[in-house]
Amino acid sequence: MAPRFNFLLHAFLCLALATTSFSLSPKFYDNLCPQALPAIKRIVEAAVHREPRMGASLLRLHFHDCFVNGCDGSLLLDSTSAFETEKNARGNFNSVRGFEVVDQIKAEVDRVCGRPVVSCADILAVAARDSVLALGGPTWKVRLGRRDSTTASRTLADSVLPSASMDLPALINNFKNQGLNKRDLVALSGGHTIGLSQCVIFRNRIYNATNIDPAFAKERRATCPRTGGNTNLAPFDPTPARFDTAYFKNLVKERGLLTSDQALFSGGSTDKLVETYSKNPDAFWVDFGKSMIRMGNIKPWTGKQGQIRVNCRKVN
Repeated sequence: MAPRFNFLLHAFLCLALATTSFSLSPKFYDNLCPQALPAIKRIVEAAVHREPRMGASLLRLHFHDCFVNGCDGSLLLDSTSAFETEKNARGNFNSVRGFEVVDQIKAEVDRVCGRPVVSCADILAVAARDSVLALGGPTWKVRLGRRDSTTASRTLADSVLPSASMDLPALINNFKNQGLNKRDLVALSGGHTIGLSQCVIFRNRIYNATNIDPAFAKERRATCPRTGGNTNLAPFDPTPARFDTAYFKNLVKERGLLTSDQALFSGGSTDKLVETYSKNPDAFWVDFGKSMIRMGNIKPWTGKQGQIRVNCRKVN
């Protein structure tokens, strides 16, 4: 019996070690490369200082990466003969940006670490947190240890990324498919408290919606004509360079920029949460951090899966 017991004990310990090794942890790089996270923060702060909009762009990269087959850095890959880049998907084309900042971060992190040990997927997760912090928002402990995918899928991105035209049931279902609940939906949508959107994305709402403040619609139409001006930009809320609760205050006044924004406050099951966040910044900040951690846990590649890319734009 003793040999069998020893074998079972050994098997249990191996399983425990494997589980520990392959689960994400805020301390993943503490010994591997303690200089990594400070290096990411320095570059993000400089980029956001140069262009505040970049904070929203880096946050969005993490979101759009995680929703397509998990947080695996697939969004960063350029097209090859084997697959078409996710950058060309409907929800990304001529819209996602900040790739040059990611390249800069990757080069600096590999330099200070002496070799490629930090994945591109982890860079996106940390850069998202540091961007929010740089614009006056909350912080949270980013769980790390993701590895990078070796492929990408424009087709999957087209089918799973939430659309700006979605109503509340569609949004709830979209997030549910990622293992996220209604609180996650509202909190993560609050990321729209920073950044700008293109006219082509919100045109239909400002000309055709009935649940929109008339003065707000008129204001947005001034820079977004019925035809032309597709890339003209407008802020999601009055303070696009500050992470605050103005986004939710806008929704209560029917001044949401996108159809999917206003859907969160339109007589549905998320109205009460929107009202809470509009009045209580602390509640929003706490929930946003929790939801970012939950989103960052969507199907990460860990252990020996995937790879640590040398260049975030292509497979090793």
